[in-house]
Amino acid sequence: MLLDTPICDFGWQAPDFTLKDPDGKPFTLSEQLGEKGLLVAFICNHCPYVQRIAERLAADTQLLMEEGINVLAIMSNDYRSYPADAPDKMRAFARQQGFSFPYLVDEDQSVGKAFGAVCTPDFFGFNRSGELQYRGRLDDARMGEASERVPELLNAMRLIAATGQGPKEQIASMGCSIKWSI
Repeated sequence: MLLDTPICDFGWQAPDFTLKDPDGKPFTLSEQLGEKGLLVAFICNHCPYVQRIAERLAADTQLLMEEGINVLAIMSNDYRSYPADAPDKMRAFARQQGFSFPYLVDEDQSVGKAFGAVCTPDFFGFNRSGELQYRGRLDDARMGEASERVPELLNAMRLIAATGQGPKEQIASMGCSIKWSI
C-alpha cells in the first residue's frame, strides 16, 4: 500500500534509542547526533520504492557523511512475517547497494513507533540539537531523469548542517507501509 509521510513537525525532539546492526554492534541516537546533524532513514530490503532509490541513497549519504553529517538507517518491519527483511538479508542488501552507514534492526518496532514512521523510505533530518528539521523525499521524483533530479534530502541536510534549520517547503516522502507485527 502506497503511503505519504506527514508534514515535518519542526523542532520535534527524537527520543534516544539504542539499536544493533545485523552483526550485533549497538548504535545510540545521542552518540550519532553530530555537530552537523543526523539523518535517520527508515528503509527495508523488499520495498520497491527503497530498491528504486538505493543507489542514489548510497551516493547521497556518502556525500553527507564526507561533509560531517551522520546517517543511520533503521529497518522496523516485522521480518518474521517478511523474511526478505531479516537481519542476514539486511547485511547482504547493504553490501549490494554500497551503504556505508549503519543499517539497524528495530526488533520490537519501538523506535519506528516512537518516530511515527509511516513508510519505507521515511527520512528524518535532525539538527545538532536533535530537533527535527526535515521529513521529506530523497529527491523530487517529478523531475524525470536522474541527472535532472532535485536532491531534496541532500540539499535539506546541507542547509540543516549550515544553519540548524531545514527548508520550509518540503515534499512528503512516499513508499510502502511499514509492516507492523500484530
